[in-house]
Amino acid sequence: MSTGEPVVLIVDDDAAIRDSLRELLEAHGLRSLAFGSGGEYVAAQKPDAPTCLILDLELPDINGLELQGQFAAGDHPPIVFLTGHGDIPSSVKAIKHGAVDFLTKPARGEDLMAAIEAAIAQDRGTRSGRAELEALRQRHLALTPREREVLPLVVAGLLNKQVAAELGISETTLEVHRRNVMRKMMAASFADLVRMAQRLGIPITHSRRPRGEYD
Repeated sequence: MSTGEPVVLIVDDDAAIRDSLRELLEAHGLRSLAFGSGGEYVAAQKPDAPTCLILDLELPDINGLELQGQFAAGDHPPIVFLTGHGDIPSSVKAIKHGAVDFLTKPARGEDLMAAIEAAIAQDRGTRSGRAELEALRQRHLALTPREREVLPLVVAGLLNKQVAAELGISETTLEVHRRNVMRKMMAASFADLVRMAQRLGIPITHSRRPRGEYD
């Protein structure tokens, strides 16, 4: 399933609760997919869309907090816990590990919808950030090997003559490479290029020669 429309994922072992939630979501114009266990959810194909997971705490095959823990290191939609077995330690643990909210049944419709909307907005932001980073990586890959050498030296703030000496090329050639880097990375300014390098995790390379040598 690939769509830009948000989808709410429901994991609850109570069929009546699942049906009630789906009706509520449909009334608010939201599509949903429901699962009766953690195993069903894990095995299912997930939608390629902004999503939110409504997760029960007590499931037939796994505790909701344990399931949340399994997702910690991966790419996963924001979670809203909805449970009839809530307590303060559980809610604290859930929120500490990234849950958007922890609600107890029966939750007010407006409270649940507010949490769902916040979770979907968070996932939209996360997905947008990932897409931007991937586009940035593709631009970096489009640089020539020499341009990829120039980039970390330039963002380190070295003068053109220092970078040229570091790479054993002329300043004129360095200036050509520098312009190409700015153009291919679509950087509007030097500060913009520095931010891009930081997002890409490019190590800032400092000259091995004393700065004053070329001043």
